[in-house]
Amino acid sequence: MKISADFDSGNIQVIDASDPLRVQLAMRPDLNSYHFQWFHFRVEGLEPGQRHAFSLTNAGQSAYNKAWDGYQAVASYDQQDWFRVPTRFEDGQLHFELLAEREQVWFAYFEPYPRARHERLVAQALERGAELVACGRSLEGRDIQLLRIGAQAAAPRKLWLIAQQHPGEHMAEWFMEGLIERLQDPHDAEVQALLSQAEFYLVPNMNPDGAFRGHLRTNLAGQDLNRAWQSASVERSPEVLFALQHMQRIGVDLFLDIHGDEEIPHVFTAGCEGNPGYTPRLAALEEDFRQRLVSIGAEFQTRFGYPRDEPGQANLTLACNAVGEAFDCLSFTIEMPFKDHDDNPQPRTGWNGARSKKLGQNVLTVLAQMVGRLR
Repeated sequence: MKISADFDSGNIQVIDASDPLRVQLAMRPDLNSYHFQWFHFRVEGLEPGQRHAFSLTNAGQSAYNKAWDGYQAVASYDQQDWFRVPTRFEDGQLHFELLAEREQVWFAYFEPYPRARHERLVAQALERGAELVACGRSLEGRDIQLLRIGAQAAAPRKLWLIAQQHPGEHMAEWFMEGLIERLQDPHDAEVQALLSQAEFYLVPNMNPDGAFRGHLRTNLAGQDLNRAWQSASVERSPEVLFALQHMQRIGVDLFLDIHGDEEIPHVFTAGCEGNPGYTPRLAALEEDFRQRLVSIGAEFQTRFGYPRDEPGQANLTLACNAVGEAFDCLSFTIEMPFKDHDDNPQPRTGWNGARSKKLGQNVLTVLAQMVGRLR
């Protein structure tokens, strides 16, 4: 048996692989950070028809160790079809097993969004008429593309979406793929009406270094980008500085920051109710957005989510709060689960890339309904 993770978003350390029924592994922490939870590795030399068992021995020390309860790992024989495998969290270790059908398999915390697919997404968007407004650079020199898709109206609404500030949250770029594909469908009348009033500014992946290195939470410097929106710097968080500089130049009428949540088995939003500048207008827009997303039948709910901030007590280092406060605009964090959306359980896949893409497309329906009310 050979176990490897020396590839895009790979993360694993082999402790003991001598017994295929008791393979002992560990997750590698983010570089320059204590965070870890993401894993992604390949196993070669499986015996078809035999059950193989794997244990992540340091799961109990991971960043969100309470999140393992109810979680099921994902596996794939071809890196296309990802499915959940029997998993349990016991005595501080995460155990999962597979009755092998082929000699090679990949395991991951969530269906990965590869960098090669990211590059194809950007290239196809540009071929279909998107504009590359600017291209930032990560600390390791990877491209951070800012795309524009939109109208030629005299004063269009400027709608911003960014994804994968936390690199292990791969569902975020699946969401962006679905959104971009629908935005560029010339036969979609609803979207075309939206684009007659708005232009979209999109950063499909804010943290390419962390994603490539198999990080959970941080960039190369060990910086959580979603805690850097009041202190962005060239040295530690050029990714955030890049986005902020262009927001200040272009303006923002709506901001959505796309994420994944380890613990909560639901899709939900977090708003700006704790911001000093929060007003009844913004509260009404938030409620309208949520209720419209529910009413169109999206995989979304409003019962479960994060505790609401008290008035004036928002953490303004978070993108959602920082942008909402700076631009007096509707600003949300959208969270998708690493587990499943319990309101519509799909045991074979759990929450996955396809469902994330569909949510991105559904959000466009809500924006089409609301764009005229954003200001």
